Amino acid sequence: MTDRAQQQEIIEELQVVQDFDVERETERRVGFLVDYLRTTGLKGYVLGISGGVDSSVAGRLAQLACERARGEGLDARFIAMRLPYHVQKDEDDAQRALQFIAPDESTTVNIGPATDAMWEAVMSSDATPDESTLTEFVKGNVKARQRMIAQFTVAGARGMVVIGTDQAAEAVVGFYTKFGDGAADVLPLAGLPKRRVREIGTHLGASKQLIEKIPTADLESDKPLLADEQALGVSYHHIDDYLEGKEVPAEAEQTIVDWHRRTAHKRALPVSPQDFEQSH
Repeated sequence: MTDRAQQQEIIEELQVVQDFDVERETERRVGFLVDYLRTTGLKGYVLGISGGVDSSVAGRLAQLACERARGEGLDARFIAMRLPYHVQKDEDDAQRALQFIAPDESTTVNIGPATDAMWEAVMSSDATPDESTLTEFVKGNVKARQRMIAQFTVAGARGMVVIGTDQAAEAVVGFYTKFGDGAADVLPLAGLPKRRVREIGTHLGASKQLIEKIPTADLESDKPLLADEQALGVSYHHIDDYLEGKEVPAEAEQTIVDWHRRTAHKRALPVSPQDFEQSH
C-alpha cells in the first residue's frame, strides 16, 4: 500500500496542480509570464531548446507571452537557443521544436569547445584523486552548466530572464543538474506532472512526434540518448500517478521516494548553518 501521508506531503511540497484543466493551466502560465515582464520591466525570455516536450512547451508558452506583452505595449522578445555539444544526435527533433515554437529569435551556441576546455583543465590539475573519478556522468553535468552559462550570458546582455523547464515529475526525483538545467529565473511548468505538460503541448498544437518523443537528457557521450526512465529506474507513468495521489506499485514508490530523499539538496538551495541545524 502506498504511504498516503508521505505521498501527500510530497505533492504539497511540489505544489502539484490539482483538478487539472488544460485551457485554464495554459492561460495561467502564459499570463504568469506576461505579468512577470510587466512587473519587473525586463525585456523577454531566453530558453535552451533541446527538442524534447518540456522545452518545446515552455518555449511556445514564452513566445505566446512575449507576443501578448508586445500587444500591451511592452518591449518583449523571446530568444530560443540551440546549445549542442558539438553535434546533437537528435538535431532533427530540435528543428521540429523550433518550427512549433516559432520564436522571435533563435541562435545556436556550440558548448563543445568550452566544455572540453574546462574538462581538460580539470584533468590536468591535481584537484581529483585520479582520472577514473572524472566519468562521462560528471562531464555531462559540465555540459548542462555550460548551457546555462550561455543562456544567462544572453539574458544578461539583453535585459532578459532565463526560463527553466523543470516540472513536477523531474522535480520529485531531482532529475536535473544542480546549477545546470536546474538553474533558472522562472519555471512556467512547475507543479505539472509529465503527462500534463504533454496535454498542454497537444493543446498548443505540437505534433505527435514532439509530444511522444522519448525523454532523454543526452548528457553522457558513452550513453547517447539514454532514456530518462532507464536512468531513473521508474517510468514517468508511475511518477505521474504518484504525483496525482494514485496507488502505484511498491517498487515504483520506493524508487521515487529514494530519489526524492537523495536529491533533496537540489530543491533547497543554498543550505545555511541554520537550515542544517534545524533539520538535524
